[in-house]
Amino acid sequence: MNNYNEAILEELIEELSLPEDILITEIPDLELYMEQLTTFIDNKLESQKDRGQDKVLTKTMINNYTKAGIVMPPVNKKYNKRHIMLLLLIYNLKNILSIKDIKSLFGPVLNNIATPEDDLISLEDIYATFLEVKNIELACFRQGLPEKANRIKAMTASSDKGNKETAELFLIVIMLAAQADAHKKLAEKIIEKYF
Repeated sequence: MNNYNEAILEELIEELSLPEDILITEIPDLELYMEQLTTFIDNKLESQKDRGQDKVLTKTMINNYTKAGIVMPPVNKKYNKRHIMLLLLIYNLKNILSIKDIKSLFGPVLNNIATPEDDLISLEDIYATFLEVKNIELACFRQGLPEKANRIKAMTASSDKGNKETAELFLIVIMLAAQADAHKKLAEKIIEKYF
């Protein structure tokens, strides 16, 4: 891979590493009203907003998750730490999994989402593990990408057509999409078969 594309990839990976997750210790122990909840999450995850996205989490989204049964209803219109962790997990998972799959996945582990006593794994442990695994995966991704990028460079090495940089970046996007699709399909198969 030429130095130009290596610099681009390194810069983009650095941007991926920047968004901060909300740590369990940062989640307030206070119960929040809907507006406070959406403001808290929006402020904390500002850097993770998609292009053109006004809010990370909207009132409508939260209400839909509650209606779908993957988030417990608020108590006296207030949301607690358990609600927030669950909403943050859903926010991260919904980019890959359908709401139906998320509900199926959480069902046997969280049993009755409103009561933590019968959880197979505590929601705090699930959330903490998710954050840890996410950071490990990003580090592994960062380490493995140069080898994959070099394979793509080898594919375009014999090309004498102009703008190899664009061709290399195009092939990297295709490779990343194929990799993401394989991971997504495997996750869906596991949910389908075991949850």
